[in-house]
Amino acid sequence: MAGCSRSLRRCKPLFPGDMTKQRRKLMASLAIVVHGLSDLPSILPTASALAKRHVGYGAKPEHYPLVGEALLWTLARALGPHWTPEVASAWTAAYTTLSDVMIEAAYARPHAAE
Repeated sequence: MAGCSRSLRRCKPLFPGDMTKQRRKLMASLAIVVHGLSDLPSILPTASALAKRHVGYGAKPEHYPLVGEALLWTLARALGPHWTPEVASAWTAAYTTLSDVMIEAAYARPHAAE
């Protein structure tokens, strides 16, 4: 729990001002992810575009695990007894896959033309 608080403090500078709009955006993004998990390729273009925008906001690759930790912690608290090992594993896998795609899209160096 203390680790989550430290993670959130490290990411807080990325979110100045009122968080209401950010909460709505996060919930909309989570809904897209949840509904698109059965067809992951369908959400990858949106995730890639979002990742590239995040670079402009100051997000760095090392922020993704911190956000994931905070998200999973929050979901565990919200779901209570419904947060089973299977649910935790599924959410962890989904977040890891999505964050890996986003990091690659936003920070990968372009390949040299042959």
